[in-house]
Amino acid sequence: MKRKCIELFAGAGGLALGLEKAGFEEIGLVEIDSTACETLRINRPNWNVIEEDIVELSKKDLEKEFNIKKGELDLLSGGYPCQAFSYAGQRKGLDDVRGTMFYYYATFLEKLQPKMFLAENVKGLVSHNKGETLKTMLDVFGRLGYQVQWKVLNATDYGVAQKRQRIVIIGVRKDLVGKVKFEYPEPLEYKPVLRDALKDVPKSEGAKYPEKKKKVFDLVPPGGYWRDLPENVAKEYLAGSYFLGGGKTGMARRISWDEPCLTLTCSPSQKQTDRCHPDETRPFTTRECARIQSFPDEWNFAGNMSNIYKQIGNAVPVELAKNVGQSIMKALNEGDDYNVES
Repeated sequence: MKRKCIELFAGAGGLALGLEKAGFEEIGLVEIDSTACETLRINRPNWNVIEEDIVELSKKDLEKEFNIKKGELDLLSGGYPCQAFSYAGQRKGLDDVRGTMFYYYATFLEKLQPKMFLAENVKGLVSHNKGETLKTMLDVFGRLGYQVQWKVLNATDYGVAQKRQRIVIIGVRKDLVGKVKFEYPEPLEYKPVLRDALKDVPKSEGAKYPEKKKKVFDLVPPGGYWRDLPENVAKEYLAGSYFLGGGKTGMARRISWDEPCLTLTCSPSQKQTDRCHPDETRPFTTRECARIQSFPDEWNFAGNMSNIYKQIGNAVPVELAKNVGQSIMKALNEGDDYNVES
């Protein structure tokens, strides 16, 4: 039996593809960015890609829109943008978060009442607004009828050659608690490194460093960063950042073949988050970034080069999504077995 999933803020499909690999059938993917929608349609012509503003879509009859009755959906998934919000009279209900992207995710949850939900976000959500942002979200999920748990997972533990930490929030509808028992996936024994990800990678377009920056990176060894530069070069390159606290280990950073990549961002050559190729003095190409995010080579991206970098940088690593999806699938299937036995 195919279990049905609706995805919000679908982007270029990293989370959706991982869930598909785990056995879920995507019956609707909501995304406002037209280029990301084109990417989804190119790769999965059969997917129901809804290119619409979630603000407007959430006002509609969602059961009719997705041809599914309230309570039937197996999984609602998505990574809503994290925003701070203040309490409205400390009610900690949906009114407190109105106007945020979280509100519209929660509205879908309220209207469709899926058996489980998956919400992922940046690790920074844990400490955002001194933890109050996350606390409010968890309170809202509870009020909507879900038992919730959360954990920060690192993609490198799940077959991804990248250190990328994400908070993964899982909810089980309260009438299923005791039957559906979710457990986060155990870290895999082998942690892939860059060499594993970039073996025989297809050629593709990629950004280049300006000549001045290239000369700086020529001085950095694989696995090294700005501290490996001569002091006068480091001071000039870092400018005011040189005298600030912290390790700034992402600056002038050349990744080694024998380590996982640092977290990819939407721009391949930002000064604060440099990730230079081990051998060649250049940023990773678009296809190399896709490999580092564990996208298969046959997954094609629409748009120009900078838009492709953005889509890849914003994505959930496919293998991380697959492992979490398999754990959700296991919980739902065992919940069904529980019902049969009882």
